[in-house]
Amino acid sequence: MTEELHFIKTNPNIAKINLYNKLCREEENILNFLQTNNTAQLETIKEKVKESVDELTKEELMNIFSWFSHMYPSDPEETKTQLFIHGIDLFYEIPSNDKVQSFQQILSDYEKYSQQPMGYIVNSQNFNQFLIYGIFITALLHRDQENILCDYLKADHQDLYVLAENQLYLKESDIQNSTNLQLYFNDLYDMTKFYKGSIIQL
Repeated sequence: MTEELHFIKTNPNIAKINLYNKLCREEENILNFLQTNNTAQLETIKEKVKESVDELTKEELMNIFSWFSHMYPSDPEETKTQLFIHGIDLFYEIPSNDKVQSFQQILSDYEKYSQQPMGYIVNSQNFNQFLIYGIFITALLHRDQENILCDYLKADHQDLYVLAENQLYLKESDIQNSTNLQLYFNDLYDMTKFYKGSIIQL
């Protein structure tokens, strides 16, 4: 998971039942994937899942991911299916490390200039604003290509468009590996524009 960026939607109600019960049934197995390998940490995870899976720390969620991945090492699609059944919907991935770095560079610039920090878990409205900014940045980087979504969004989000223009003017040469980034931003926007929960980036 180190070279990829995963985007997750959660269903706390399903996790409260399915994931919690799996953690209770398979305590011995999950303990092998916890950094401290102790029952106190497992009990903390179980309590958080019982309240809301969104309360898990990044490390705790990574431990759960490692556990599920280990159960289905040769079938990543089955891993995704099982995570979904247990309230964790891995709905999108940016696969290669260089693209991940470029995506995170745009995110870092957005946080800095919008003065809106976005942790590993963010509400969908703030994430949506960032995606629109990313759509504008990548459209401006590729002015020679038509981007209907950018043109559609520009009228309602002039402030983000101006922010993207200014940012690009300052740092155009710094944004590397922008190929495919436009597709990632467009896809993520389409997949989350009506979603009202939290988005997790791992």
